[in-house]
Amino acid sequence: MSKPNSATKIRLNSFDDLFGLNESMTEAGDVRYVEISELHPFKDHPFKVQMDEKMEELIASIKAYGVLSPGVARIRANGGYELISGHRRKYACEKAGKTVMPIFIRNVSDDEATVLMVDSNIQREDILPSEKAWAYKLKYDAIKHQGKKGNSLKVMEESSGDNRKTIQRYIALTKLIPALLQRVDDKSLGFIPGVHLADLDKPDQECLNQYLTNNSRIRISVKQAQLIVEESDSSELSEELLDSILKPEKPKKDDSILTLDQKYLKTYFPPGYSLREMKDVIDSLLMKWKNEQGGEEV
Repeated sequence: MSKPNSATKIRLNSFDDLFGLNESMTEAGDVRYVEISELHPFKDHPFKVQMDEKMEELIASIKAYGVLSPGVARIRANGGYELISGHRRKYACEKAGKTVMPIFIRNVSDDEATVLMVDSNIQREDILPSEKAWAYKLKYDAIKHQGKKGNSLKVMEESSGDNRKTIQRYIALTKLIPALLQRVDDKSLGFIPGVHLADLDKPDQECLNQYLTNNSRIRISVKQAQLIVEESDSSELSEELLDSILKPEKPKKDDSILTLDQKYLKTYFPPGYSLREMKDVIDSLLMKWKNEQGGEEV
């Protein structure tokens, strides 16, 4: 009796296994080569697609080998397909001169599509804070809308590398005006200070952004961010108020304090006098002089 072929024991991971899809989301095995012009971006897609070194590498790979991992999309009600995963691959295909792209077609709801879109991108290493913030916000809203039992943040924590507190902080960043959120991306505004400043209303955020534009070397600490928010509760932000928080006056040197050089003092004392002995003599002479003035303050 012949032995079973060892190759039959090998189980290749499917695309669904790799990307966490399940049978309820898919028309099993439905892969199509779709015209690039028929692929439309996901609504409010938070992840930027731009030309950088990694994109150049992807373009070169597609030119040489084609698209190795199909994208994921769903049929649009008004024609064509909405991309769920594969926006960078689509861009690279266009730059590589391709006219079609392999796509897994999924039959999913808006909320399921949102969760899938976020999960297929969130583990990338080069994600900007703004991208992660809006991705988490979209996923949080989708999970809440689905009405699933349990804490939405706990559900998100279990499927991401961030804890609930960090996820909350990222979501808070979405309350920043675009200009301040861009400062978090370029690191001219720290992540935690940005989270605190997200509590400011829009006019105060715009005032702060203009102030930072005029004072480009200013870096806001966590404590200063908290103070700005506290002050905004009782008064409108202004350049003067921000100056008082971000440019506190340094204590002026007290010119009234008289210091005497040791070399100068020694000209009036016999050799061998210690500083302590010199001080005692000076104190005695000053007290005598004060008494001669009638005890008045000098």
